[in-house]
Amino acid sequence: MTRPTHDHAAEQAVLGAALLAPHVVGDLAAVLNPTDFHRPAHATLWQILIDRHAAGQPVDPITIAAYLTETGDLGKVGGAGYLHTLMQATPSAANAGHYAGIVADHARRRQVVELGAQLAQLATSGADVADVVAAGRSMLDTATGGGWPALIPLGNGRHLPTFPAEALPGWVAEMAFAVAEFTQTPVDAAGSIALAALSTAAGGRAEVEVRGSWREPTNLYTVVVLPPGSRKSAVFAAMTGPLLDAERRLVELARPAIVEAELAAKVASKAAERAANAAANTDDRGALLAEASAAAQEAAEVVIPALPQLVADDITSETAAALLAAQGGRLAVLSPEGGIFATIAGRYSGTPNLEVFLKGHAGDMMRVGRLSRDANHIDRPALTLGLAVQPEVLRDIAQMPGFRGLGLLARLLFAVPVNTVGWRNVDVDPVPAEVAATYAANLTTLVLTLADWTDPAVLPLTPDADARVLDIQRAVEPRLRPGGPWGHIVDWGSKYTGAVVRIAGLIHLGEHLRDGWGKPIDATTLDRAALIGEYYAAHALAAFDDMGADPTTRNAQTILAWIERTGTTAFTKRDLYRAVKSAQFANVADLDGPLGVLDAHGYVRQLDPPARSAKGGRPPSPSFLVHPDVHRPAGTVHALDTHRRAA
Repeated sequence: MTRPTHDHAAEQAVLGAALLAPHVVGDLAAVLNPTDFHRPAHATLWQILIDRHAAGQPVDPITIAAYLTETGDLGKVGGAGYLHTLMQATPSAANAGHYAGIVADHARRRQVVELGAQLAQLATSGADVADVVAAGRSMLDTATGGGWPALIPLGNGRHLPTFPAEALPGWVAEMAFAVAEFTQTPVDAAGSIALAALSTAAGGRAEVEVRGSWREPTNLYTVVVLPPGSRKSAVFAAMTGPLLDAERRLVELARPAIVEAELAAKVASKAAERAANAAANTDDRGALLAEASAAAQEAAEVVIPALPQLVADDITSETAAALLAAQGGRLAVLSPEGGIFATIAGRYSGTPNLEVFLKGHAGDMMRVGRLSRDANHIDRPALTLGLAVQPEVLRDIAQMPGFRGLGLLARLLFAVPVNTVGWRNVDVDPVPAEVAATYAANLTTLVLTLADWTDPAVLPLTPDADARVLDIQRAVEPRLRPGGPWGHIVDWGSKYTGAVVRIAGLIHLGEHLRDGWGKPIDATTLDRAALIGEYYAAHALAAFDDMGADPTTRNAQTILAWIERTGTTAFTKRDLYRAVKSAQFANVADLDGPLGVLDAHGYVRQLDPPARSAKGGRPPSPSFLVHPDVHRPAGTVHALDTHRRAA
């Protein structure tokens, strides 16, 4: 009969003793790590106890219960009643050391079991037998060698949240989930592009009135980061295709007015020409010259509307400005590629031109054609960006002149999902016809409902929604301090609340397709927008981390992603090279630096090299173990990370 590898009663006795006699915490901390506890709640509570004891703070039951209530984590450890249960389950605090030894012994047993599983995985991985045997000896030699150090994060790019598509309007969420399933892509891509589609439909035609003179337009800049071959184009086609249909519908509706204006222009031009000829062919030009002047003025005032255009692709800054002027201040640049960034940076002109993209996001008045007699201005430009770029493009734009300093990167909502290539299901159902039809019809309805608005529709907030915005502002401000979580992306963080408000405006309009302009935005809508905002905040940290990371750290993140994706717990260097060989890792030696970074951060541990065989031959490939916490579900042990940061 297999003996259990834990003793929850002993764990309870240790914790109960620590609560009854706080002075024993210091002695027990030298024997027990939080990871030695089998129950996650016990591990969390023990981490809190040793952290507070080390900081000189009280760890008595009343204080601990109050602290857990304040942090909202009391339920995670079983509630206040469980703290009393722990103390009642302790025979005597004097026996704390004995029970700590039992807990530690079981932890070592689990370690041996885990090493056995790692060795079994290595044995079935296809590695050379000599490598397996050598690695096995090293594993067993280190089985009693103590616990793992705490992980030192490589950055914020790990364990990023999935896009909360359920927060979008129902008809948009259904389409995003269906497209993600059919294309076998992360829902982050469809969700972010869906927001860009809503922005295209509503941008420039509606503004959210927060309070006082603070208004936010409802246009967004979204950027999805995915490598080549990840079906970005298929997702774009599904999510933005209805916009092209809506654009054709706008053209059909506008064509009669355009034809009439063209005809009026021809008639007025002919009349002006006749009047001018008459004035030129008479000696008494006074009255005829006045008539000719009036006719010419009338002809000049005839405006021929431009054909409606919602979407452009890879265009220059100058073309974008001209199109914005022609389209009444509304335009979207939607593309499954990131070439627009190189264009903005001056690929053709040699000079970066960011003005239209900066003012087009902020809604600041913009002059167009300043050197021409037809100089014009746009009062409230509303440009939408919806792009999918490769990781290399993301790193390149960080180096482009002015992109960070002038604030373009601060306006981008980044999505950095996990690539699904290699884990896709090839046998999937297409997007249900009724889902696609509803999405297309509703998106077209939103476009047509707002198309005739010249002055933007104003969407006020309910008092409760305004209170939610204030809560977000209060939460964000401390993060922007030097040394704060967002201190290194203060430019992006300063625009965070505005981005959430814009998203709320789009959700509201999507929920009220025909009369959203006549209703205030409620608190529930703000909460849904905040959920999406939190997603983008986490991904922005990862994106800026990646843009600023050195190549060795980025390569270490690639290896770590392979470890997490495959569930690998032990591997040889030869196995790793076979798995990740690419232009990024052209030679085995290219793994040395990244593996060193992972070792220094605690993610892997290289086993002692085994002795060479007396028979000679090829030396065994270096073997590595993976830190158990890499594959531990979030919230089991390192829910306690929150307490470390809060302390």
